[in-house]
Amino acid sequence: GAMRHLPYFCRGEVVKGFGRGSKELGIPTANFSEQVVESFPSDIPTGIYYGWACVGNGDVHKMVLSIGWNPFYKNIKKSVETHIIHTFKEDFYGEILSIVITGYIRPEKNFDSLDALISAIQEDIEEAKRQLDLPEHLKLKEDNFFHLPEGKVVNNH
Repeated sequence: GAMRHLPYFCRGEVVKGFGRGSKELGIPTANFSEQVVESFPSDIPTGIYYGWACVGNGDVHKMVLSIGWNPFYKNIKKSVETHIIHTFKEDFYGEILSIVITGYIRPEKNFDSLDALISAIQEDIEEAKRQLDLPEHLKLKEDNFFHLPEGKVVNNH
């Protein structure tokens, strides 16, 4: 069912998440606002996806994305977290993040330990890197979607 929605184009402001990604996992993620998350198709399967991401008018980088339920919210709110496969010097809260989701890796699952979770994420990252080098995914890196008009602030629409 995941592939039916792909590629999925999305743009929105980066907001503060729970701070778990960087601190506990060493894998920083960018969180979209609730508004953006609610705009995702309601039947898009939860799980791990990959694609391309661009912050503001910056370069386009490979990314891994998780769509899932946050137990903290007692499963009422879905969260969408993007890990951009690139090292940024500083946080980019408040910036506009543009993403194109091009493929699906696996469903969401629970892990017995933090280590198991971290190694699964590392595997997801490697898988994403491999897939995104394929021509059908690579071509979306150049999509016009990533070229914001100069100086124009995009308003979640």
